[in-house]
Amino acid sequence: MQYKYAKERLDYSDLASGRVFHSLPGHPAFPVRLASEIFQRCMASRETIHKNSARCTLYDPCCGAAYHLSVLAYLHREHIQEVISSDIDEKAVALAKRNLELVGIAGLDKRIAEISEMSERYGKASHQDALRSAQILRSNSFALAHTYPLKTRVFRANATDYKEIFDHIKAKSVDIVFTDVPYGQHSHWYSSEVINPLRAMLKALMNILSKSSIVAIVSDKQQKVSHENYQRIEQFQIGKRRVVILKPT
Repeated sequence: MQYKYAKERLDYSDLASGRVFHSLPGHPAFPVRLASEIFQRCMASRETIHKNSARCTLYDPCCGAAYHLSVLAYLHREHIQEVISSDIDEKAVALAKRNLELVGIAGLDKRIAEISEMSERYGKASHQDALRSAQILRSNSFALAHTYPLKTRVFRANATDYKEIFDHIKAKSVDIVFTDVPYGQHSHWYSSEVINPLRAMLKALMNILSKSSIVAIVSDKQQKVSHENYQRIEQFQIGKRRVVILKPT
């Protein structure tokens, strides 16, 4: 896969999972550069197809710790007006709330205080590195936070249950869906009663998608991303991940 937008190999160490942003134990973090590339492809498709370049509402129904959403809110804040995330795992939801709090100055100040306390107590070099990163994130975010106010919401829901999702999100209000669905050894679909959970998720999303929405799904190649109410815009593979970008028909 050739990068179209995130062409440069930038130093994303300040955004590393487990440094300032919290990590979900046993779950590998989504690559920052790839997340940025996918998001920018979605925004470009939205502008090309729907002629809409306004700030978007971004949603992930399988958010995990919402690490990639938090990183996107930091890197592309000028393009995002609200980040909504949900997951069926209560522990993941709790961690997602903590990560999305770091999009705001108050959350970063709280995190800086936490890391400072750990640094003073334990004196580890890793804590010093984390503190420097947190201060850099705060400095970079300060001006943007006032120019581009951003809302965040997190709730617990089954991604395949449209009623649970619709209870929390208004109809036709989501512009970009970006989700890394369960696959591999580290995660799995919760419901064993649903024969094709990915298809069920696509159906569940229909009511909340705006007229100019774009849906990006990251999965492994064993999972088929297909539904009669969606048209595939593009597909590519990078490593073991398959990325499919769709638009509702």
